[in-house]
Amino acid sequence: MTNWLRFEHQHLTGFGCLESDTITVFEGDLFNNPTPTGKTRALAEVRLLTPCLPSKMLGLWNNYHELASKLGQAIPAEPLYFIKTSNSYLPHAGIIKRPPAYDGKILYEGELGIVIGKTCSNVGVDIAADSIFGYTCVNDVTALELLQRDATFAQWSRAKSCDSFGVFGPVIATGLDGLALTVKTFLNGKERQNYACRDMIFAPAQIVSMISREMTLFPGDVIACGTSIGAGPMRSGQVVEIVIDGIGSLRNYFESVESPEENTK
Repeated sequence: MTNWLRFEHQHLTGFGCLESDTITVFEGDLFNNPTPTGKTRALAEVRLLTPCLPSKMLGLWNNYHELASKLGQAIPAEPLYFIKTSNSYLPHAGIIKRPPAYDGKILYEGELGIVIGKTCSNVGVDIAADSIFGYTCVNDVTALELLQRDATFAQWSRAKSCDSFGVFGPVIATGLDGLALTVKTFLNGKERQNYACRDMIFAPAQIVSMISREMTLFPGDVIACGTSIGAGPMRSGQVVEIVIDGIGSLRNYFESVESPEENTK
């Protein structure tokens, strides 16, 4: 297993693999035979970035049997997914911010994220499995009331793509069985979610295969596998932490932003 990350050091970006508190620095293309530079960095001396730069980030809805049962939802015949736009991407330790014009509930949703390593289009399950580079932690933040604000049109992308709402990292872990993992979410240190990925309706390779029939997936793209029971609202000043053993801890602070009216006072 290898944990890959991206970082900033003295205004320069780089990437490498993390072991304990030391980063072995690489160069080239993370997804195409990167080469070691012979240099190392201490984890404490860098600022972590998102571990990759996706061309797109997709998120699944209703992909866990337990949550579907609790909500009375039918088991879908295919993955149900939305897009989170690139402005939403936020790394470990970044601040999740409330949109200035929105005063409704903002939810945390701890999830397992698939990171694509090879371009894939209309591929079968076996090739899809080989196209998965690794896994990361995701907090699929949601402005809940925006989803159904307009009765004629469910606004999934709008509710999911506010600035800072696409949180993922801190690393991409390779060599893991995604279905063997457990997702835990802590809010101010209190456990709110604890669910097994083996409860997925669509397993990671199935997700990649079925989505690739409709859109090409590129190296670095991220697919959040959906959440299970326990997702809930955050309040200003709280710390939310997504923990997946083998990947690590994605920890962020939630801070409200003043509304435009408040800014004029």
